[in-house]
Amino acid sequence: MTRVEVAIVGAGFAGIGVASALRRAGRDDFVVLERAASVGGTWRDNTYPGVACDVPSHLYGFAAHPNPSWSGTYAKGAEIHRYLDGVVDAEGLRDRVRFNTPVRRAEWDAAHEVWRIGTGPAPDDDIVVADVLVLACGRLTEPTVPRVSGLGTFPGPLFHSARWDHAADLAGARVGVVGTGASAVQIVPELARTAAHVTLFQRTPAWIVPRGGDAYSDADRARFAATPQALEALRAELYAEGEARFASRSGDSAAAAEAEAVARAHLRRQVADPALRAALTPDYAFGCKRVLLSDEFYPAVASDAVTLVPEALTSVEGSTLIASDGSRHEVDALVLATGFASTRQPYAELVSGEGGQTLAEHWSAGMTAFGSTVVAGFPNLFVLNGPNASLGHSSSVLMIEEQAAYVTRVLDARSGRVLRVDPAAEDAYTAEIARAAASTRWMTGGCRNWYVDERSGRLALLWPGTVDAFRERLARADGSEFLPVPVPLPR
Repeated sequence: MTRVEVAIVGAGFAGIGVASALRRAGRDDFVVLERAASVGGTWRDNTYPGVACDVPSHLYGFAAHPNPSWSGTYAKGAEIHRYLDGVVDAEGLRDRVRFNTPVRRAEWDAAHEVWRIGTGPAPDDDIVVADVLVLACGRLTEPTVPRVSGLGTFPGPLFHSARWDHAADLAGARVGVVGTGASAVQIVPELARTAAHVTLFQRTPAWIVPRGGDAYSDADRARFAATPQALEALRAELYAEGEARFASRSGDSAAAAEAEAVARAHLRRQVADPALRAALTPDYAFGCKRVLLSDEFYPAVASDAVTLVPEALTSVEGSTLIASDGSRHEVDALVLATGFASTRQPYAELVSGEGGQTLAEHWSAGMTAFGSTVVAGFPNLFVLNGPNASLGHSSSVLMIEEQAAYVTRVLDARSGRVLRVDPAAEDAYTAEIARAAASTRWMTGGCRNWYVDERSGRLALLWPGTVDAFRERLARADGSEFLPVPVPLPR
C-alpha cells in the first residue's frame, strides 16, 4: 500500500501540469498514476501520419516552460511528446510517476476520509491511499468505433486513427477512411501520397480555414533561446489572437460572417469542381462544429488519388464498404477517424463517491462540476479537462494551467478538512454555463457536435467564454463552493 496526500491519474498535459503546480507550491507528497509506459497522453497515443497540433506551438505549452526549439508555427505530434517528457525532467517529476499503472477503481472511504485507489486486478492489490484525488485523464482518450454492420468481417488491416497500426503497409493499397474531422484532414493528404487510392466517407463536412504557418529557421530558434522576452512577446501575441478568435467561433454575427467568408474562399480556391465543392460545403453555421485548419486536405480530396463519398458508412461485406446511398467500394485497409467518447468519460465508471454513487451515475444527464473542476458528492476530488473545461478557440493548455492554479489554491486553504462541494453551487454553475451557452453557435448552429451531451442537450465540454473570463470566474471562487465543516454538538 502507498500513502500520499494527492494521487493524480494521468500523465498527459493535465497531469503534468497539476503535478508541476503542486511541486512549485511546495507540495511534494503526491504520485502520478499512468496506465502507459511513457508520459504524453494524446500526444503519445496519436502517431498517425501527419499528426500535428492546430494551435500555434508557442501557445501550446506551459508558461513556465517556454520551448525555443519548436520546429515551426504548428508543432508535430512527436515534438509535443518530447516536450512533455522534457517538462517531467525539468520539474523533477519522473520519480513521482508510476508507469504501466492503470487505475481500475477509486472509492471514497468515508470512515477514514480518504480515497482508496486500486491499480491491481484483485480488489486488495496495489492500493494507493490518498487524501485527494485528481483526475487528469483527458477527454480524447478512448476511441469511438462506429456501429457498422459487418465491420468485424473486414479481412484487411482495420484500426482507429488513435491506435495507428504501423505494421500495416498501406503503400500501394486501396485505403478507406471513415470521418472528416480533425484527424482525417491530416491523415488523408498523407495517405493520398502513398496509397493506390483513398476512399473517404464523409457524414458531415467541416468548415476549414487556411492553416498557414512556417518552419522556424535555426536563426529563429537561436533568437528565441537567447532572448526569452521574444518568446514571451510571441506567446502574448498568440494569446491575444486566440482570445479575439472566440467571437467568430461562438457566434458573434459579424465575426462569424467574416470567418465563414474566409473558409468559403479557401474552398473555392482549392476545389474547382462545383459538385465536389458543394459536397464539401457545410449546411450548418460556422463554429457549430470544430473549425479545422488545413492547406492540404482540399487539394488531396480534389485529386485523382481520393474519392469522396458524401455519405455515412453503413455496412461492410468482406472487403466491400457500403455507404448509405447504396454505393459499394472495394478497399484493402480501413482507417476509422471517428473521434472519441468525449461526453461519456470512461474513467467515470471507475470512481465511486459518497454513498457509493459512481461519477458516471452523477453525470448520467451530462458532465457537471463547480468551476469545471470539483464535483458534488465526491469529496476531495478534482477533475481537470473535464466538464466545460475545453476551448473552441484557443489552447486547452491555458485552461489546464488555470485549473491547476485553482487546485493548489484550494489545497492551501484546506487545512486538513474534507472538501465537499455544495450541490447548490454546482447547480448554480451549471445554470450559469447554460445561460452563457444558450445563444452560441454550439447550441444554435444546426449541427451535432461532440461538445453537447445528447442526453441532456447541454453544452458539456466547452467553456462558453474566453480564457480571461475563465480565470476571472475561478478567481471569484472564495471557498463558499464547499460545504461548511459540521460543528460537533456539545455533550
